[in-house]
Amino acid sequence: MSADSISQAVASLYNTYPFPPEPLLDEPPPGYNWRWHWSASYAFCTGQMPQKQAVRVLDAGCGTGVGSEYIAHLNPQVLITGIDISDRAIATARERCQRSGAKNVMFQTLSLYEAATLNQQFDWINCVGVLHHLPDPIKGLQALASVLAPGGIFHIFVYAALGRWEISLTQKAIALLQGDRRGDYEDGVAVGRQLFKTLPEDNRLRQREQTRWSMENQRDANFADMYVHPQEVDYTVDTLFEFIDASGLTFLGFSNPRHWDLSRLLGNDSTLMTRAQTLSERDRYRLIELLDPEITHFEFFLAKPPLPQADWSDDETLKVAHPERQPCLQGWPSRSIFDADYQIVELTEAEFAFLKHCDSALVTATVEDCLVGTDLDLAGVRSLQQRQLVLLLPRS
Repeated sequence: MSADSISQAVASLYNTYPFPPEPLLDEPPPGYNWRWHWSASYAFCTGQMPQKQAVRVLDAGCGTGVGSEYIAHLNPQVLITGIDISDRAIATARERCQRSGAKNVMFQTLSLYEAATLNQQFDWINCVGVLHHLPDPIKGLQALASVLAPGGIFHIFVYAALGRWEISLTQKAIALLQGDRRGDYEDGVAVGRQLFKTLPEDNRLRQREQTRWSMENQRDANFADMYVHPQEVDYTVDTLFEFIDASGLTFLGFSNPRHWDLSRLLGNDSTLMTRAQTLSERDRYRLIELLDPEITHFEFFLAKPPLPQADWSDDETLKVAHPERQPCLQGWPSRSIFDADYQIVELTEAEFAFLKHCDSALVTATVEDCLVGTDLDLAGVRSLQQRQLVLLLPRS
């Protein structure tokens, strides 16, 4: 298929099954992912809060506007542009945001390849689950990189090959069974559902669907997106970094760093950990990928230099910084909370007292001000910052 034919086929899929198929609400959506919060994302990338909130955001491949809507409500000062090649998805996105009162977002039917025609530079680009569906992902990535402003950040989510092995096999099987009806997505969903009913119960493909994906695949749109998509490129660590290198941007790190910590897999054996530490960073990532075939995707941040990186090792610099509690904590105010990655955190009394001071402090308050009346010291503040429990703004 030509690139144009592939793009038309992808648009046809999402015109048949607009995605994501989340319900439309007459109020802001509940819950959120910290990667949709400007200050939290910027602090993750730089170690410090941004100097400004009124930034331009591009939601590239916005689909039905689920991410755009969250970004709009969580960041009322930003101006968001959402683009997608599916007319029906864009229409749904407009209705979604109109109904929930998200007014700082506009949508346009547009290919990622044509991002330059927007004639804008964006401080923050969000591109989740899109680039791997392009006929030429590198061209799409480069097109988006061209509209990223200097000092801007870019969050990306693409599929991982090893963790989607069974999905890939199922996609190929459904395509063979469809024959000349391939491209009829409703038929593809019907064939796929019948296939899973018919395969033996101990079949690996059926078991993987039942144990890992069946809950979300109850909706036909999810099933179609997973199993009858006309275009998909899955990455290994090696091909991922070839992809990233072609962008000309700087890799800042995976946005789920706990998953890329080798101690999660080898921490019980100091000898293996010592051997692994001699590897390059990319080879350590490759080792994690090989040891954990459950990894189904890569999510990471890129940036266009120059991007400042905070250094909080100097006590005097830290003392005069302005602190704010991480806005994406669940269960606050309590000493037992879920952090931004939904991991349980037990705060000490001193940490809890400091974060409460941060909540009630004026925007001119410093770390030193918020430490008054607590037993926390500067090392404790650094710990909170490193764990993304507090965000810090340097004194200008």
